[in-house]
Amino acid sequence: MTAPESPRVQSAVLVPVFRRDDGELRLLVVRRAEGGPHGGQLAFPGGRCEPDDASPLATALREAREEVGIAPGEVQILAPLPPVDTATTGFLIHPFLGSLTPPRTWQVQDGEIAEVLEVKVQDLSRPDLRGEAMERFPTWPAPMRIAFFRIGPHRLWGATYRIVETLVPRLLAGEWRV
Repeated sequence: MTAPESPRVQSAVLVPVFRRDDGELRLLVVRRAEGGPHGGQLAFPGGRCEPDDASPLATALREAREEVGIAPGEVQILAPLPPVDTATTGFLIHPFLGSLTPPRTWQVQDGEIAEVLEVKVQDLSRPDLRGEAMERFPTWPAPMRIAFFRIGPHRLWGATYRIVETLVPRLLAGEWRV
């Protein structure tokens, strides 16, 4: 008899897309502050679904407001994206693609967000920004090969990588008007 699977922690993220004055389509990614199960990692604004959240979309919008100052009324939701599991931390992430007009400066939540990165979608299609590495983490039983995008000195990997990897070709093909 096998043990039942632990329930996944429901969470949601906003996948913000926008254009700056140069016309380049960009994704907003945050680098999490150190600490917690995802400390220091690149991710989209988001987090755990709370009992007061009406839906995963409400969670994504609440977290985006708290973490980087995006008001829910400033986001046009383009599509829910397929849910993604984290490999070892037990989260089921519900991503929502949203278009917005970016502010001049992001209102970063101290203690939770270390940095905001505006990544050109076109750059994410460059083969030289992709890589793979064997990694070992405390919550993993053995070393595991991970795929990643290089974004400056950082690596975008894990669940966020899996969202971005399937999203970039769709954005470049113009599936949504942004």
